[in-house]
Amino acid sequence: MSGTATSASLAVLRTEARLFAREPAFLFWVVAFPTVLMTVLGLIPSFRDPDAALGGRRVIDLYVPVAVLLALIMAGLQAMPPVLTGYRERGILRRLSTTPVRPAALLAAQLAVLGASALCSAVLVVAVGRAAFGVRLPGQPAGYVLALVLAAAAALALGALVCAVSRTGKAAQAIGSAVFFPAMFTAGVWVPVQTMPGLLRHLVTYTPFGAGSAALDQAVRGDWPSWAHLGVLALWTVALTAGAVRWFRWE
Repeated sequence: MSGTATSASLAVLRTEARLFAREPAFLFWVVAFPTVLMTVLGLIPSFRDPDAALGGRRVIDLYVPVAVLLALIMAGLQAMPPVLTGYRERGILRRLSTTPVRPAALLAAQLAVLGASALCSAVLVVAVGRAAFGVRLPGQPAGYVLALVLAAAAALALGALVCAVSRTGKAAQAIGSAVFFPAMFTAGVWVPVQTMPGLLRHLVTYTPFGAGSAALDQAVRGDWPSWAHLGVLALWTVALTAGAVRWFRWE
């Protein structure tokens, strides 16, 4: 890449970061909401009591990884599609193709900004969970980071696929919402994956966020995440990325 193109791409990255920082809704839902939800749940007294059915763990212990995944889902399905489809509808992507900045640079900037914000949100969830409710830190930090990065990649790839198959902003909103609620269910927002009935729990771990929830939980308990769960995350990322590349249109 030439120096001019590199400088232009960095300028796009800075611009997208500033635009994201100026959008209160995105800041709240991606960065703040997962921690707010986890805090509200942690204030429920029964959620802070050890449960023999959970192996002596507390419900709030299970919801910290869930809140981490929720940040990734918000970034991929609620923040990315409206922005990119809006750029396409307004012809911004088409006009970029005539400048030193290629549309791919804008997509890369979106992925970088949203990925970084989601990971910052994950750190905030873990920190508040530890400070406010005594939730244990991951016993296997390297495995936790690996599972988190793979889950973030899968979430952003899913968001990119929604952008690819949506011709308009309204379509992106509708498709994103249709995918959003099943994603939250498989991540364990309503019922933690660890407490689901056996067959349902097994099936859910074949989804990206179910596998992510199981992998993060294993790392928290001090075990290396199952290679099966990590493999599911990697395969979903590859498949979703391939679909996004195949169907994405700049105009």
